[in-house]
Amino acid sequence: MNAVEAVQPLVQARNVHKAFGEVEVLKGIDLDVAPGEVVVVLGPSGSGKSTFLRCVNHLEAIDRGSIVVAGEQIGYSLHNGRLNKLPARAIAVQRRQIGMVFQQFNLYPHMTALQNIIEAPIGVHKQSRRQATELAMELLARVGLTHKADAYPRQLSGGQQQRIAIARALAIKPKLMLFDEPTSALDPELVGEVLATMRDLADQGLTMIVVTHEIGFAREAADRAVFMDGGIIVEQGRPDDVLGNPQHPRTRAFLSRFI
Repeated sequence: MNAVEAVQPLVQARNVHKAFGEVEVLKGIDLDVAPGEVVVVLGPSGSGKSTFLRCVNHLEAIDRGSIVVAGEQIGYSLHNGRLNKLPARAIAVQRRQIGMVFQQFNLYPHMTALQNIIEAPIGVHKQSRRQATELAMELLARVGLTHKADAYPRQLSGGQQQRIAIARALAIKPKLMLFDEPTSALDPELVGEVLATMRDLADQGLTMIVVTHEIGFAREAADRAVFMDGGIIVEQGRPDDVLGNPQHPRTRAFLSRFI
């Protein structure tokens, strides 16, 4: 677990609102994440957790409020007190500092593990193939899969595919990593290997926001646990406090399912 210093937040979300049609999914989210902090977001299905995560890197456009990552207003420019949407190319540049791992692995099936990892560094960041390959092999070692460099996704287990997806996200050298239910598509026996990789990243000081139902991971690896329900943050604090002695009835009701 990381000792988080009192410094300028890496992520600042203020009064974030998001609706899909008539359904208001986010109802005013305020959240700061410090550099090196690991924040785990818990809550029932439909509480807005994944939507908020997708708003952080502008996969979903917010309706109101602001999200700032590393000093940049994500998806918008601020001019005369008004937010103006950035062009797609500028948003793509902003996303280079944010890595994301999804529920589904989303690996290119026609590419090997190594090729999946070097795709963005070469195509987006214009690294040489030699540089990208060296970094990819370092990342494969980091997730314990050097021996699978030449394997195709169909030749890998679900847990191995998700670890390759994590390596691919790390290849852009992000300042922030987002994990959206990264173990939900895995068979139970494969969950542990992915969580172990994520614990290692947390120990190495990577800033992470993790949406998950893995209570054990929240206890062991998080600096802060955030409980969302009904599109708002209901409760947050140290994992031992939120998970061991929740103050809000909705938090207690949710956690009772895992006891």
